[in-house]
Amino acid sequence: MARPQTDIEAGRKELLDTVEDIVRERGAVEISMAEVAAAAGMSPSNIYRFFESKEALLEAGAENWFADKIAIMEQVTASGLPVEEKLYQFFAMRFASMLDRYDADPELFKSYCELGAKYFEVIRGYVDLGDHYLAMIVAEAMDKGYFEGISIDRAVSLINQMVQPYCNPDIIVMLRDNLSDEKLQQIINIILTGMRATKGDALQSGLRVVLPV
Repeated sequence: MARPQTDIEAGRKELLDTVEDIVRERGAVEISMAEVAAAAGMSPSNIYRFFESKEALLEAGAENWFADKIAIMEQVTASGLPVEEKLYQFFAMRFASMLDRYDADPELFKSYCELGAKYFEVIRGYVDLGDHYLAMIVAEAMDKGYFEGISIDRAVSLINQMVQPYCNPDIIVMLRDNLSDEKLQQIINIILTGMRATKGDALQSGLRVVLPV
């Protein structure tokens, strides 16, 4: 008789907790399935009942890391907030979530950053998903006159570059004491103000602007 699905879920959670304990103790080291099984008190073969491969275990860990961020992005994009507030909250709520994690355990946070760099292919899909949700907000902003003459992809790229300190965990670690919600709000305001100006407005202010497409 097949075990209840809840037993599988409980086993998966136990193994993910075990991986986190190993990372907390030793940092972003190479971890084998046999090592995880031993630390969890199970046989090496038994671990494959819960994860079919090391890649599957890593993907589940990435899913845990990004779960709250995905929930935030879904919540913000589906909200009825004005698009200006929506763009701010899209970054501010995820920034607050990452700060909470960092402040709770800075060394574990740094180790996860190192693991993310080491296994970037595992998390690439989540990065792309963030761009997808941001593109939805940009499209809504375009309907209100923002980003004139700029493609959605270009606008997403520009915004991401300007707010990197608030969404890149590695930069958050380096600049923790120099980052604030107030500064993020100002950055978003500058983005929206600057990208709503027409070429004529820019020229009247004495600026030479070439709008990319």
